[in-house]
Formats: sequence, structure tokens, C-alpha cells
Amino acid sequence: MTMNQAPTDYTPEEEILLQTLRAQSWDEFVGQDTIKKSLRLAIEAALQRKESLDHTLLFGPAGLGKTTLSHLIAKEMNADIKATSGTALNKAGDLAAILTNLKDGDVLFIDEIHRLPKIVEETLYPAMEDFALDIVIGKGPSARTVRLDLPRFTIVGATTRFGLLAGPFRDRFGLIHRLTYYQPQKLTDVVTRGAKKLNVKIDPQSALEIGRRSRGTPRIALKLLKRVRDYAQVNGFDQISTKEVRQALEMFAIDTKGLDETDRRLLNSLIQHHQGGPVGITTIAATLNEDPGTIEEVIEPYLLQIGFLKRTPQGRVVTAAAYKHLGKEYPEE
Repeated sequence: MTMNQAPTDYTPEEEILLQTLRAQSWDEFVGQDTIKKSLRLAIEAALQRKESLDHTLLFGPAGLGKTTLSHLIAKEMNADIKATSGTALNKAGDLAAILTNLKDGDVLFIDEIHRLPKIVEETLYPAMEDFALDIVIGKGPSARTVRLDLPRFTIVGATTRFGLLAGPFRDRFGLIHRLTYYQPQKLTDVVTRGAKKLNVKIDPQSALEIGRRSRGTPRIALKLLKRVRDYAQVNGFDQISTKEVRQALEMFAIDTKGLDETDRRLLNSLIQHHQGGPVGITTIAATLNEDPGTIEEVIEPYLLQIGFLKRTPQGRVVTAAAYKHLGKEYPEE
């Protein structure tokens, strides 16, 4: 499995690991300082008024802490959290079953909320605004609508595709926050805290080395830490040093920029077969034998972020920085 696979592809063992290392308090949650301040202020105000928190929408790339923040929100509100996903709610009845079992103040966390079917999304509108659920009983001319009152709850939605949410749906969230990629120094703190929970000794320079190769993502930093720990354990090292980190990540084909084999294969393919571009996405997909959606949503974002790839009206273009990183000569024309 490559580092930039979608979170839904993680194995159960990796999910258990990430849950174990998940921050349990605001102090443990590293980074996203502006968002933390805003959420803590809103939570404190809601508690003082003895009200539920406004519906909250968290968006941004996968692995930045949206799920962790939702659990922290529930914990700070002294509320229970019910978790589901947009793909699990296939019809309005599924949503109704969850909403009618909530209690006052509960948090309903909906992951990948942009994948909610249209009919489920529209059923949520009165539930979010009026805390009521409209249910149609019967069919044909004898059908009638019954309105059920719901407890005052908070929806926390998480999405990696903010633009796919309908405008009326977005407008019903009182708090909307965008999570951003982490700098290596912040990821060093994530790795250090994770190492303590795993009872692993690691020096600051080694933690920084892992942070530099983690693609700005805490989830990847923790996954790399686990793999480095395994390498050190098997080879009999009591403490992880920079040397072990580099040897372990070299074995897993993770380079100094955090690129894996899939990333390098895409860049090398564009350089060798298409002179660095511009190349259309369908041509790239055919060359790599990959789905265009996988390339656009999984592989490209990080390459675009670090400036190794450009999107132009004519297609994708490999930049001079990517040529230099791969040790290739950049063409003058």
C-alpha cells in the first residue's frame, strides 16, 4: 500500500493504531491553532448558554485531524458522539433511525458528508434548522406527512470535497473550518507524542526526519513512525536514530520529499513518454493503467502542492523542481 492511498483503504490494524494515537485533549492536538481557538470559544459560549453547539463543517485533505476534532468537540461538550458516513446513509429511513435515537446535546459525526444521497441531504435540512423530521406515511393520494420533534443535537460533518456540497447545505452549518497541511516542525511534535504513546525512544532530529517525509499529514507521520518502529525493533535498536529512519524509509521507497513509487512513476512517465507535458488526464491514466479519478484525487494533490506538477489548459506539466529532484536534466524548451 502506498502512502497516498485513500483513508478508506487502510487496514483494520492501522485504524486501531491511529485511534490509539489520536489526541485525547486540546493540548494533545498539535497544529490548526486558529481552528482550535475558534472551536473552543464556540464550545465555551454554548456551554454557558446551556445550548448545543452550532452545526460544524470541517473540510480539507485526508489525514489532517477532522475525525479527531469531532471527538474532541463531543468530549468538551460533555456529549455522546454517534459516527457514520455519507456512504452508509443510503436512504432517508437510515437517517431517521439515527436521528430519533439521539439525546439532547449529542454529536452526530458524518464523515465524507459530500457523499450523502440528495434525498438524505434534503431530509437533513429541517432536522438541522428546526430540529424536526418530516416523515411521509403511506403512498399515493392517502399519503400524509408527520413531523417528529428531535432533540437539539450537533452535526459535525467532515469532507475532503468541499466544492461538492450544495450551497443550501453549506449554509446550514454555523461553523465552517478548513484544515491545512502541516509544516515539518509541527509534524515533529506529532511524531514525538506518538512515540511516547508507543513507548518508543526517538530523538528530535529523527522525529523531524519523519516529519519532512510525511507529506504535511499527521496520519502519514504516525504510519511512518509505526513502520520505522518495526524496522528498529526487528534490527534490535533500542532507540530510533536518524540513520534508522533513513534506512527504514529507503526500504519502503519513501524519499526525502515524501514521494513514493506511485508518485515517481507518474513523474517519470510524463518525462520519458511525453517530454514532461502538457498531457491530458486521460492520456496519463492510459499510460499508467490507472483510473483518472485516482490520479486526480489521490496522486496529483501532493505533487501540485509541492510544485512538482502544474495543471494548465493544455494538460499536466512536470516542473523544473521535479526534474531536479529526480536527478534529470530540465529541457530548455
